[in-house]
Amino acid sequence: MILKQFTVGELLTNCYLIVCDKSKKAAVIDPGDGEAADLILKIIKENNFTLEYIINTHGHSDHIGGNKKIHLNTSSKLLIHELDSEMLTDSKKNLSFYLGKEIYSLQADQFILDGDEVLVGEMRIKIIHTPGHSPGSVCLLMDNVVFTGDTLFSQGIGRTDLPGGSYKDIIASVKGKLFLLDDNKVIYPGHGPQSTIGKEFINQVI
Repeated sequence: MILKQFTVGELLTNCYLIVCDKSKKAAVIDPGDGEAADLILKIIKENNFTLEYIINTHGHSDHIGGNKKIHLNTSSKLLIHELDSEMLTDSKKNLSFYLGKEIYSLQADQFILDGDEVLVGEMRIKIIHTPGHSPGSVCLLMDNVVFTGDTLFSQGIGRTDLPGGSYKDIIASVKGKLFLLDDNKVIYPGHGPQSTIGKEFINQVI
């Protein structure tokens, strides 16, 4: 797997481009804004990658801001959990309205549910529904990595004081799902540095 990370925007959102090194088929995870979209589109063009999917771990504006530009300039499909799907086209629900810059995405092409698998070339991505930061938050599990969005960070968890958030749910998601994964799984979060499941289990900041 080829993995490229971009950190963009005022909230320093981590965006990821993952590519199957054999087929050159690719997926984008949480393209945070127009800057991320431009960088991703440039890399795709220069390397002749085929972008198959845009995957949002949840619907907050700092994770979906580049959706529209990438979607309109590629043949990719946009994926999100159904419970966060209305955030894509509602600036109040994705919170951008309250930040003074309304952000809109196109509607999802397909909903992803707990246990679903998304194939990108020879890469297999398993969807883990991890509500708490938002109702439709998901994590994306691959062989040795897990993209945790705003559910689990290095030494922390996502906010639960935003609309649709639930502290009870995020604790259940982290302890009942993520902490059951292998300790050596590398965490690539929506903000901040990477970590591992084992380190965060030891940290136990929740």
